[in-house]
Amino acid sequence: MKSTHLSLIAGAAVLAAITGFATVTAPGAPAETGAKSAALLPVERSSLVCPAPSTSELAETRYTSFTPAGEGGDAKGTAELKPALPVVDDEDESDPKKAKKAEEAAKKAKAKADKPVLAVQEPGKPVVAEADGADAPALAGTATGRLAPGWAAQQTTEVTAGGARGLLGVTCTAPGTDFWFPGASTAKSRQDYIHLTNPDDTGTVADIELYGPEGALKSDVGDGITVPARSSVALLLSTFTTEAVDQLTAHVTTRSGRIGAVVLSADDGAGSDWITASEDPSGTLVLPGIPADATSVQLVAFAPGEDDADVKVELLGKNTAFSPAGNATLHIKSSMTAFADLKDVTRGEPGSLRLTPVQKDRATPIVAALRVVRGKGDKQEVAYIPATGPVGARASVPDNQAEDSTLSLTAPGATAKVKVTASAGSDGGEPAVETYTVKAGTTLAVTPQAPDGLKGTYALTVETTSGGPVHASRSLARAEGGVQMFTVQTLPDDRGTVKVPSARQDLSVLDD
Repeated sequence: MKSTHLSLIAGAAVLAAITGFATVTAPGAPAETGAKSAALLPVERSSLVCPAPSTSELAETRYTSFTPAGEGGDAKGTAELKPALPVVDDEDESDPKKAKKAEEAAKKAKAKADKPVLAVQEPGKPVVAEADGADAPALAGTATGRLAPGWAAQQTTEVTAGGARGLLGVTCTAPGTDFWFPGASTAKSRQDYIHLTNPDDTGTVADIELYGPEGALKSDVGDGITVPARSSVALLLSTFTTEAVDQLTAHVTTRSGRIGAVVLSADDGAGSDWITASEDPSGTLVLPGIPADATSVQLVAFAPGEDDADVKVELLGKNTAFSPAGNATLHIKSSMTAFADLKDVTRGEPGSLRLTPVQKDRATPIVAALRVVRGKGDKQEVAYIPATGPVGARASVPDNQAEDSTLSLTAPGATAKVKVTASAGSDGGEPAVETYTVKAGTTLAVTPQAPDGLKGTYALTVETTSGGPVHASRSLARAEGGVQMFTVQTLPDDRGTVKVPSARQDLSVLDD
């Protein structure tokens, strides 16, 4: 019996380092003992999934992958992203020739999916792969050992014409079981596809619910969606319901297994981009990185619980925080999507949005996102900024080039100091380090210093060294045909370390 108890505790410590369980206590020990004796150790395994980039033949996609330099686990390790398998029709094929042809195609797809598209070779140096057209695949993969802590990946797609026009960027995400997407739409002017990617070797089942300003939308097709093993599916949200709703909230959950989920939104008048999931429901949210030249900013929020929410809306600007005229507060009814048109709220200065409860003792959890437009008329371009958690100890974002990146840092509470490291370039260059001070209640937008002798692309790593918390995002921008195309990615904590309890304990508690 004693050896069984000891092996369970040792196994729990290993599991924590791999999966991120916070603390485990010895049998009979006080609840706080594990927390007090816990040590921060690098994670030993990380998973990421990336959606299929585009259905446009004009699409040009760049994948980038990166692990920041620092203390890793093993001296060895791998970090590979591989293509997802195509979803095939599972109906029986009566024609033997067609059945054989399908079998051969499946074997070729399996062989292709076993070959990495991207493989990080060493911490501190990004790797790049490119793909053109509509056949670029969804990706899924795992990092282990010294390449696991802080592993990040990004796909950036440029489409210069057509309904999918725009600069589309999305951070590859960790698979999970619960996702909220405020800002999605089933309006006739929108084509919003929700991408579900399953990284595992067994199929998973997901449910999708849609909530508009009047509550849940009626749908008979959102339940029990099967995502086959190592595959990705894209589902048009407007086919889930007969109701055309301009601003709604999509909720994705899994009944079994885990998936990566993200929404690809195309707007007839403002281009296209990805909508990534909001931070988990919370009474206070921060949405960082509204561009200084934004011509339209729309806030979409949702209260998933049984209580309504009343929130204070504040813009954290360059020098101070203030509430937008006419939109100082927002009332969000339970299980209904609320909307506020903030227009050109930044007025030539960068900013971030902070949502806090009007009554501090009534912090109703909410989720939120911003729909941001630059330009006017037929020169508009759209991007989305979800509520995001703080940078914490460290966060990284790949795929930066010499002059197309802007880093937004906001300190909603106390003044903070932030260390920003530009990694070595994918094809050459030496890292560069800068330190910034972000004053309390403000947003600082900077153009990062590129690596010395940069060749290729580089990654940015942000670390909070004092004060804070700090919330951050990175925007990429390119001018094409008079359109200021852009995309925004947030930088939440990379969770590269995990608390693992000490194995020390009083063995007398194990005696029978």
